[in-house]
Amino acid sequence: MYGSIFRMTPKAGKAQELRDTMMGSSRRPAGMITAYQLSEDADGSLWGLALFEDEKSYRANADDPKQGEQFQIWRALLESDPEWHDGTIVQRPA
Repeated sequence: MYGSIFRMTPKAGKAQELRDTMMGSSRRPAGMITAYQLSEDADGSLWGLALFEDEKSYRANADDPKQGEQFQIWRALLESDPEWHDGTIVQRPA
């Protein structure tokens, strides 16, 4: 498996809209296993986790123009670009 953990800072008053927009999309990229969001108690930052079957499907999604269009919608609701941490899942519960 391969994926990304990312941190975003929504603009004031835009956190719920961002959450709804991200998780409400009917688009399901090929190879995507799941996605989660966590709202940080301390400052309201939004953390996300997106998991894919493999790096190839993750990269294909990242390069897809439809994903780029979605990102521009999300980006308009953010204070700055997200902080991305991509990598291979090396261990999970049995």
